[in-house]
Amino acid sequence: MKKIITVMMCLIMAVSMLAACSNDGGKPKGSVSTDGSTSMEKVIGGLGEAFQNNTGITFTYNPTGSGSGIKAVQEGRCDIGLSSRDLKAEEKEAGLTGTVLAYDGIAIIVNPENPVSDLSLETIARIYTGEIKNWSEVGGNDAEIVLIGREAGSGTRDGFESITDTEDACKYRQELTSTGDVITTVSQNPGAIGYASVASVKSSVKAVNVDGVAATEENIKNGSYVVQRPFVLVTKDNTELSEAARMFFDYITSSDANAIISAAGVVPAN
Repeated sequence: MKKIITVMMCLIMAVSMLAACSNDGGKPKGSVSTDGSTSMEKVIGGLGEAFQNNTGITFTYNPTGSGSGIKAVQEGRCDIGLSSRDLKAEEKEAGLTGTVLAYDGIAIIVNPENPVSDLSLETIARIYTGEIKNWSEVGGNDAEIVLIGREAGSGTRDGFESITDTEDACKYRQELTSTGDVITTVSQNPGAIGYASVASVKSSVKAVNVDGVAATEENIKNGSYVVQRPFVLVTKDNTELSEAARMFFDYITSSDANAIISAAGVVPAN
């Protein structure tokens, strides 16, 4: 009798294991971790959610900023780093590779109460270097211009300063650690000006045209909106991605992901 019970228990366990395998569908297990650019939150979040729902593989995103994300992948603390700027020569020499996922415009944002709706790239540079100090000098109200920007190491800051040729020359009133903080601060100060990823801009702020061109996906794609930068996936040379991370990387760089990338307000690179 005991032998029969033992056999029955073994059969039940075997059936349970088969059922578990069947329910799993043979899908690979594991997780994929990303770390870096806060500007990429919307696009990488959408891609991660779709990937996780389709595969069952756990996806995580740590919004620490481009510089921190690059360092994290270099130190092996994440699978894929996220940078909203191209890799620098020294980063490539340190054994990192950048793959462009998409192109994003950097919107120049002001408070909705500000009547200014168009600025030239040259004027933006003169504002941020402190040469132009009052909104009345560019057709606005008689009010001090309050310069809001990102912290050192931010990909958005690097992109903005490179495009406007203002590296190490900006006279920031505040240097904030996330795109969301910049948008919130500008929305609360009628005299403020800032910059943020086009994909992240909300109705609480107003994006001004640059040299008469609006910061739209179409204008980013055709190159007429000049304040734009790449969204980059950062991986480590000579270090093979896990199966889960490789699946995620291949998916988001394929044309299958383009609809999600476009829905996030940025232009797919592939």
